[in-house]
Amino acid sequence: MVVVDRDAGALAKLEAQSDVLTIRGDGSNPRVLDEAEIGKAEVVVALTNHDEANIVACQYAQQLGIPNRVARITNPDYLESGSSFSLAKAGVDLVVSKTGSIAHELYNILMHPGTLEVADLYGGKVQVIGFLVHMDSALIRAPLQEVLGPERANRVRAIAALRGRELIIPRGDTQLMIGDHVYLAGKPNDLRELIRWASPESMSFTKIIIAGGGTLGLTLARHLESGGGPPVFLIEEDKKAALECSSILGRTLVLHGNALSEEMLQDVGIVPGTAFVASTGSDENNMISCLLAEKLGATFTLAQINKPEYLSIINGQSLLDRAVSSYVAMSDTVLNYLRRRRIKAATLLHGLPGDLLDVSLPPAHPWVGKQVMQLKMPKGSMIAALVRQGEALIPTGPLVLRSEDRMLLFAQRNALDKLEALFRT
Repeated sequence: MVVVDRDAGALAKLEAQSDVLTIRGDGSNPRVLDEAEIGKAEVVVALTNHDEANIVACQYAQQLGIPNRVARITNPDYLESGSSFSLAKAGVDLVVSKTGSIAHELYNILMHPGTLEVADLYGGKVQVIGFLVHMDSALIRAPLQEVLGPERANRVRAIAALRGRELIIPRGDTQLMIGDHVYLAGKPNDLRELIRWASPESMSFTKIIIAGGGTLGLTLARHLESGGGPPVFLIEEDKKAALECSSILGRTLVLHGNALSEEMLQDVGIVPGTAFVASTGSDENNMISCLLAEKLGATFTLAQINKPEYLSIINGQSLLDRAVSSYVAMSDTVLNYLRRRRIKAATLLHGLPGDLLDVSLPPAHPWVGKQVMQLKMPKGSMIAALVRQGEALIPTGPLVLRSEDRMLLFAQRNALDKLEALFRT
């Protein structure tokens, strides 16, 4: 492995901790890339803070015939689906965005009260949601096959449950408990109906407050504006940044102030039904402002956290309703891509120790023509959902698999190698 960076200090630290070759220089400079022997690489990963440099590095790798090219992109103009510019044609196989995917995920969570995670897949045809089982949930009354009944069992698929640190792959006789984190797959409308039924205490948020007008906070506010929903307030301490946010946003009320000030939060009006999102660049400030918002009556608190050691403390102690890390999400996305070449990583679930994988069933595969109930899946894996000719299906036992079916697989980490072996060509 060769790492190229302009920062000599960062390279020295990396050399001391890892067995890698380092080269100081500009990662978009062909001479520097030639010095790194880019032509011998199987994968090029460009993760600088400059989108254009990352795109140029991937373009050069494409010209040299390197098959796998990853670029970090932060400018939303490059990521807009309506843009005439194509990152794929520019040589980028996989796009990783520090804030784009996190902002979309946070938007989904805020638009689906009661959920801890929401992931869109296959162009929105399939969703995977995670939510907390409360004491008055209908899901704790009996085993899953009984409490869901045939109708709901044919429309949603329970793929995993977390009980403390124990990961459970649900079966029909699994009975959920208060405090379990449950993950379901299905069509968006079916999942929304199930959440309303399973979590009657969940209510739509009446107000959303965002602390921090940086890239994540601004992107999230733009998503919320375009999707309708409750009033949005954005608090930004830097006056210049607050004015810039105000010039970009339309329906969002931008306030110049400090989200760590109790007086400021009281002025904004935190009431029951308020969702509070802390997205500043300081992990410590984000945690404190969330705790302050909760004290003042916020129903839901969410913080951007970048230090992995903080994430484990927050999640382990349930200090906040949710904590996310764009850096961790970005690195995990790249690692999934590098680890799984034949089976593509479908998405990342932050709270679930397992992988969601996207597999297209080859015509000659032994699963073609078999019912789901006849498959010998590796222990710790399952088919979570399936897309056939543009239609999302729940893989019930009698369903017969066909060539070119797109399958969403969930697998515990210890089942990944066996699962990949089933699709090795």
